[in-house]
Amino acid sequence: MSRREGSLEDPQADSSIASLPHLEAKIRQTHSLACLLTRYAEQLLQEYVQHQGDPFGLPGFSPPRQPVAGLSAPAPSHAGLPAPERLRLDAAALAALPPLLDAVRRHQAELNPRAPRLLRRLEDAARQARALGAAVETVLAALGASARGPRPEPPAAAAAAAGAFAAKLLGFLVCGLYREWVSRTESDLGQLVPGGPA
Repeated sequence: MSRREGSLEDPQADSSIASLPHLEAKIRQTHSLACLLTRYAEQLLQEYVQHQGDPFGLPGFSPPRQPVAGLSAPAPSHAGLPAPERLRLDAAALAALPPLLDAVRRHQAELNPRAPRLLRRLEDAARQARALGAAVETVLAALGASARGPRPEPPAAAAAAAGAFAAKLLGFLVCGLYREWVSRTESDLGQLVPGGPA
């Protein structure tokens, strides 16, 4: 049997060739979702700031970056990592965001009960982070890379923010991290889209 005949009979080779259009379609679909959510995340942060009062709404307000339990901003070295590793980090961050966004929504329900649109957007953001994370994990599986190990425990510190200002600041930071990670995911997927940036 020649090498050529062997490759034709290899079901794994046939399935990888047959799944290439499916993989490309899944990457495009997930990238489109990330693009949509990037715009949504920017709108969420803007609306969040509008409801917090001073100093959050003041021009140039930029609090020092503080750690948020269970999640950090994308590292400067993120872009230099191989694509599967970047997507693993994206998926892990997207998995960590929903409990944080839920905690922010609970704080805002107490602090701004007359802001139903903001509360709805925070609830939607948690759901959308889950959906985008699941889609990224599907892309990783299609690429033959495992998404990650066991899911991390939901961060408890987010629910324990003491005082109104601390709760508002936590929400500001979480909404900012949501925007950063969704944007980072969009960029990482964009590099995998056929014909996209290299």
